[in-house]
Amino acid sequence: MPEFEIWPAIDLRGGKCVRLQQGDYGRETVFGEDPVAMARHWVEQGARRLHIVDLDGARQGAPVQLELIGAMVRAAGVPCQVGGGVRSEEAVAALLAAGVVRVVVGTRALREPEWLRAVCARYPQRLVLSLDARGGRLAVDGWTKESGRSVLDVAAEYAGEPLAAVAFTDIARDGMLAGPDVQGVSALCAVLPMPVLASGGVASRADIAALAGTAAAGCIIGRALYEGRLTIAQASEAARRPAASYQEYRL
Repeated sequence: MPEFEIWPAIDLRGGKCVRLQQGDYGRETVFGEDPVAMARHWVEQGARRLHIVDLDGARQGAPVQLELIGAMVRAAGVPCQVGGGVRSEEAVAALLAAGVVRVVVGTRALREPEWLRAVCARYPQRLVLSLDARGGRLAVDGWTKESGRSVLDVAAEYAGEPLAAVAFTDIARDGMLAGPDVQGVSALCAVLPMPVLASGGVASRADIAALAGTAAAGCIIGRALYEGRLTIAQASEAARRPAASYQEYRL
């Protein structure tokens, strides 16, 4: 059985490590002043991969912290996937040149399917499609606008593309430690042949065990790690002991 992947998240804003609540830039918590040290820290704690988001880039529509991201990737020495404002092929190429193994795309990919298909053809298995939703409806432009489109309907449109993965975030749960949308993740896995990464709300070993019991390939974890509710070791253990351990972890 394939490994259930744990992706510690490092969100960047103004050169610092931050977490937002429900994608709201006005509800920000700073967890570190040195993102390079943070990347190294999670790897030292046992992380085998990292998920990095350029929040400034997401708002501006183009990556703005490329130099910092390159330094983080080099310091980490593990596979990193990076997103935030990636809306051109040039941005994809720049991130890959900086050592990123997978680039996360969202807004333009969802608005211009032909652009995504063209970039996927040029960089097969190097793109991760980000599907971020409120109430099952997609949001774009750094989560500031809702598209009105269903996550499942849009996902089905891209099922045949050579994507490395699809990352699904329930925005209402993101940064809230309220538990993941296990049902939504399962439904998404049912319509997609490529790996699905779950994001938003993961707060405990029980949450990870529940997700590992679905067909998801892994999950992205942020606030729970930063606040010490989970360690990398605990997350990895829970990922190896899915569904049957769920009730045990809830006790």
